[in-house]
Amino acid sequence: MVDIWEPTAAGVLRLPSGRLVRGRGLRQPLPAGPEPTFALYLLGRQPPPVSWEARWLRWPDFWLPTDRQAAAQALREAWARAEDGRVEIACAGGRGRTGTALACLAVLDGVPAKEAVGYVRAHYCAHAVETPWQRRFVSRFH
Repeated sequence: MVDIWEPTAAGVLRLPSGRLVRGRGLRQPLPAGPEPTFALYLLGRQPPPVSWEARWLRWPDFWLPTDRQAAAQALREAWARAEDGRVEIACAGGRGRTGTALACLAVLDGVPAKEAVGYVRAHYCAHAVETPWQRRFVSRFH
């Protein structure tokens, strides 16, 4: 088993199942502590390489993923890996796209889709999920 994130660390969301996922803005320095074992990067262009396993989803700032099926598959993979690994979800600022993805993970974890944005705002960042279409994406995610 891999050491998981500290549940009290900045940016770490505890899902109802107990899974821990770190959300982060890539404009900020890498936080101190253990590196991710898997990361999902949500950016309009390919991120720089990292020393851990990572997956990139083309997801322009303030919008939605360009390939919804690939996004759903990647989010399910991130949720599954968070059971016993250190999973990081990140975009440039760590709020809109990251918050949207975290809310989708909350849905996968059993939070009703209509409550998932509120859950992430209460437990991760009050400004998570920035646009109406991001909120709609979460409400329709399953």
